[in-house]
Amino acid sequence: MKKIWFISNAASGSASPDKVAVLVELFAGKGWHLIGHSHFPHDMLPDAATLDAAGVDTVILYGGDGTINAAIGALQGWGGAFLLLPGGTMNLLAKALHGGGDPAAIIAASVTQSILVALPFVASGGRRAYIGLIVGPAASWVHARERVRAGKIGGLGRAIGHAWARTFGRGIRLGGAYGLPAGAQAVLISPDDRQLRLAAVDARHWRSIAVLGWDWLTGDWLAAAAVTESVAPSVSIEGDRPVQALFDGEPQLLSPGVRISAGQTRAQFISTKLPA
Repeated sequence: MKKIWFISNAASGSASPDKVAVLVELFAGKGWHLIGHSHFPHDMLPDAATLDAAGVDTVILYGGDGTINAAIGALQGWGGAFLLLPGGTMNLLAKALHGGGDPAAIIAASVTQSILVALPFVASGGRRAYIGLIVGPAASWVHARERVRAGKIGGLGRAIGHAWARTFGRGIRLGGAYGLPAGAQAVLISPDDRQLRLAAVDARHWRSIAVLGWDWLTGDWLAAAAVTESVAPSVSIEGDRPVQALFDGEPQLLSPGVRISAGQTRAQFISTKLPA
């Protein structure tokens, strides 16, 4: 019998209170013992000591990539297993581990065909990104994007205006990032087998800025413009000011000179996407 702790975010892109309740019933039908349930972000996330004291062996996460990132970060060093269920908009982490399928199908597959795998990550400033870290002034579009996703029209124009002005700024410079344009508006940094894969967008005039901003609001900004790619073992933030960064979509400021590197977790993430 699994002893589980459930962390859900009913405000995520494709989750809802009704869907959360259905999953809780599904756990009981599988004979899993629900030790605790944290409703993120209203409840505090459990720490490793709490889970160990309660005998929890599996944490089930149901939310978007940002919610999952926060929960994994709070439980760094814990020795149990994680089962990630898609409950957000992009669900890139869940797709990487399961390939697709709804939460019920993933839960069923986890019983009969699953392995524990490690996840690569990008680390900087005490934070980790498991899908990707975006740095540069274009990351300011995240505030407008979140208003669109939440249906909050009030203040949207101000958020777009702020992002537009920032995107026309000096751009981002990364030490050690060879072959990328100087002063790019954004660089996506992804983990790739213990090294960094870099993709820079260089938008220099109003039309390309508009297209970049629109793709920020509606989906994948990498489809907006020509992208220059490179790889590096590590890079650093150049300049004399903090830069805007997004760790799996969650905003953070990174200080000048801070190092960005790659790493890998222990094998503790349940994957139903078995090797061929």
